Amino acid sequence: MLHKVRTHTDSCRRQFLQGVLSSAVVGAVAGSGIELGTSERLSAQANLSPDTALQELLAGNQRFAANKLTSIEHDLSILKEHTLEKQEPFAAVLACADSRVPVELLFDQTIGHIFVTRIAGNFVTPEIIASLEYGVAVLGVKTLLVLGHSNCGAIKAAMKADSVPGQISSLYAPLRRAVEQSGGNFNQAIEINTKIQAELLRTSSTVIRDAVKAGKLRVDAAVYDLGTGKATLG
Repeated sequence: MLHKVRTHTDSCRRQFLQGVLSSAVVGAVAGSGIELGTSERLSAQANLSPDTALQELLAGNQRFAANKLTSIEHDLSILKEHTLEKQEPFAAVLACADSRVPVELLFDQTIGHIFVTRIAGNFVTPEIIASLEYGVAVLGVKTLLVLGHSNCGAIKAAMKADSVPGQISSLYAPLRRAVEQSGGNFNQAIEINTKIQAELLRTSSTVIRDAVKAGKLRVDAAVYDLGTGKATLG
């Protein structure tokens, strides 16, 4: 009899704790702007303007740099369910392929929020343009950020222009303009490159250019500091 009472008591305690934890998770995610419960879809865009979309990215980066992430509190099973058939990212990022630049993490965002393209040196190619045009024209992203980073190996290699194996040297040509304008300053070359690539996106893509002109999109450049964790607009 005593065993049955204890079993019933333990069961009640477990149910109570599970209820408290579930409420906490739902509250945290709801407070972050993620639609839950009976919502039919995840709305990452949440009717953001281009300016507020950029501010959301920067605010997330501030949380990351301060070790105060909120994206880890999101219920990933719910996010996956809501993004099975459709994605609605509010931002697109052209970043370097460097493993030290985990885009979603450093902007404190989660599944379905950022449309990411990556290439060593974060420069524009026809394939990159096509991918980002898809993000703008089809997915409706509100802000597009070209993100460079400190101590970029691709920029460093382009500045040295040493003989390298395979096709690695194909990275040099797209970065040469930034290298030449930097006057040999490594950090300036990194920053200049992000601005050059952002301008290329604004001018070489009719889709992106028209979206910017219509006030539906903004294109910016930034550099991520590996040491501080902060992304600074150029």
